[in-house]
Formats: sequence, structure tokens, C-alpha cells
Amino acid sequence: MNWNKVIENRVAKSGIITLDLVDFIPSGNQYVVDMKDFMQDGLILREKDFRLRIKEKDWSEFQDSFVAVSNSSDGIIPLWAYMLISSALQPYSSLVVRGNKSHLKGALLKRSIEAIDESEYKDKRVIIKGCGKESIPESAYIAITQKLQPVVRSLMFGEACSTVPVFKA
Repeated sequence: MNWNKVIENRVAKSGIITLDLVDFIPSGNQYVVDMKDFMQDGLILREKDFRLRIKEKDWSEFQDSFVAVSNSSDGIIPLWAYMLISSALQPYSSLVVRGNKSHLKGALLKRSIEAIDESEYKDKRVIIKGCGKESIPESAYIAITQKLQPVVRSLMFGEACSTVPVFKA
């Protein structure tokens, strides 16, 4: 056996581009604002009290952050209530979405994916990394597929050592 043989990294030489969707999550604070916190007893929404609580809240704590507006109460929330919360957050936050932290992450990823210059991936072989430190919403995998499929030579899911073919031109 020849022990002097140099180990070569065939993956690096293959020209395959690996994208980790975690890298597309912008840095910045992420918060969830619960509508329940602005309701009487966390259950009843009275417009006058609701507006007062919104007015008294220091919204500057959300400066340059990403915010999901959720509702953990069993109370019925009129649509205008979400608009009032969104209006209060607008001068401070970078993005406001309806939902939980996972919805927020999905919206952030979608926005970042839409901003990709797909010409960088024209006729390339691309792997979308499937396992990582953070969970990625399914919507992000759909968005990256829709964005890259028209231009890539092939699109795969997984790791370089074990991929699932998704698309091949």
C-alpha cells in the first residue's frame, strides 16, 4: 500500500456550491409580541383600553429588530388590532409579520432569498444543506427551489457526501 499518496478533496474540486439557509437569516434581534398582553385579563379586547396600552408601551425596544405579532389568547382579535400593533412598530422595527418565531424566520429567509442574484448560480450544481444548528422552515426550502431552479444545472438537498436530487436540467 502506498502511504505517500496525497488525500484529495474531490468535493472541493467538483465545483458544487453548498448553500446553508441559516446563512441567509439576517443578523438582528427577533421578538414576538403577544396580542394577549394588550387585552383585558389577556382575553377581552376593548378598543379604548387596547389603544391606551399601545400608546403607553415603549416601542423603541424594537428598534432595528424583526417582530412577529402573535395571539396566544382564546379571545377574538379584530383585524384592525393587528394594524394598530403594526402601526406602533413601524417606526422602529425592520420587519413585522403575523405569526410565531418560525413564521418570522420564514419571512426573513424569504426576503433574503428573493434578494439573491441568481446569475451567480447559472449552470452551477447547487446543494441546499439539510442539517444544521437551527431548524429552517419548510417555506424557505420552497422559496430557494423556486428561485434557483430556473438557472441552475442541478439542485440537490443534503450534504456533499449524501444528496437527494431535486432538479437536473
